[in-house]
Amino acid sequence: MPGQIILAPEYVDVKGPLIFLAGPIQGAPKWRDEAFKFIQTAAPELHIASPDGDYQDKKFIFKEQVDWETHYLKRAAKEGVIMFWLAKESEHECDRAYAQTSRFELGEWKIRHERDGTKLVVGIEKGFTNAKYIRRRLFQDCPSVNICDSLKETCLKAIEEARR
Repeated sequence: MPGQIILAPEYVDVKGPLIFLAGPIQGAPKWRDEAFKFIQTAAPELHIASPDGDYQDKKFIFKEQVDWETHYLKRAAKEGVIMFWLAKESEHECDRAYAQTSRFELGEWKIRHERDGTKLVVGIEKGFTNAKYIRRRLFQDCPSVNICDSLKETCLKAIEEARR
């Protein structure tokens, strides 16, 4: 049975492993479109949740977005993997720090990996700010977490973890 792509703010009840695509949205390139292609080609049976949703007919509501992300992050933690792709900034927004939410979430899920064994894969694009520190801290505390250099490699490692 083919996996589904679940886009915020829609809720879909799926059975089986789920890959949550965590990482920057605002100021980032549209990297999730490429990730969908990699994952669906290599593992069409896996479900994918993307917070970079389709709001054409719905208004973006912050609280609903955070609740949706929390729901699917926890779902992927139970059965699947949380995949972070830390894409370098492509468009600067002066009113907010780049990847501020992603950095917070990565810290949260790093701790949950240590405490609960949550499956976590992290990819860091060359040029992502503070990458050296993030790599070092993950290496120190979570040596089993795969840290990748390309989006394709990150997706393939996430597939591998989701299938385990």
